[in-house]
Amino acid sequence: MTSAVLPVPKSASPTWQWFRDAFRRHPTAIVGAMVLAVMVLTGLLAPWLGTVDPQTLAPIQRLKPPSNEHWFGTDMLGRDVYSRVIYGSRISLTVGIAVAAFSIAVGLAIGLVTGYIRWLDAIVMRVMDGLMSIPSVLLAIALMALTKASVGNVILAITLAEVPRVVRLVRGLVLSLREQPYVDAAVAAGTNLPLILLRHILPNTVAPLLVQGTYICASAMILEAILSFIGAGTPPNIPSWGNIMAEARSLFQIAGYLILFPGLFLSLTVLAVNLLGDGMRDALDPRLARRM
Repeated sequence: MTSAVLPVPKSASPTWQWFRDAFRRHPTAIVGAMVLAVMVLTGLLAPWLGTVDPQTLAPIQRLKPPSNEHWFGTDMLGRDVYSRVIYGSRISLTVGIAVAAFSIAVGLAIGLVTGYIRWLDAIVMRVMDGLMSIPSVLLAIALMALTKASVGNVILAITLAEVPRVVRLVRGLVLSLREQPYVDAAVAAGTNLPLILLRHILPNTVAPLLVQGTYICASAMILEAILSFIGAGTPPNIPSWGNIMAEARSLFQIAGYLILFPGLFLSLTVLAVNLLGDGMRDALDPRLARRM
């Protein structure tokens, strides 16, 4: 009598198993990353998502409510709100990612040097303290008042407002890392200062900076929307979420959808970035996650 041979179940693929384990450990981070990826793809694929030229005027179609023809309705000039919101994601994401990258790069360079060189620390940190005493919105408005409205100037203004916070974070990390035994051993071995900073201190600042970068990205998107809303951000002809809401504020009672849709997209994007940052913090610092 022959015995039946039971089929051997196939093991899950390594990629799927990694995704499943990551989702179980940090579900909020995965959800945030997925929503953020959808927003990025939405901006990149905007011309192929049923949109029209966001600048096309059609006065006869003005203030039409959401319908099959215009999914998000039309504004006071007859422009398609759906197309403007989809293209507006490019501006907010560009500003958020660019500000995070530039502020981290500049703040890291300044923080590494000031945290290790004591006499320079006393000078630079007083300047950073002075900048941090000014609210980010007011500092960005003041910088934009000195330049013309453009996306590049908005990125520059917000970056200058965020750099002091990165400098203080990196400086605090360097002050603790410089007292470690492996740094003392490198100094005793005759390693010069640039190599000490690059080999022994910089790698230990990457994890906190990645988390800080997500919060800076979210803050930059909100700050860009605020600047555009008050007329101190991107030019009015550029469809950004802040500009769309600014143009519709006088029509809120009769056409609330003009503010609803760009505000919803902005909120979802900022929420996704914050969820990703929280998940990265828990993953990179398990001790903190256990304490919480």
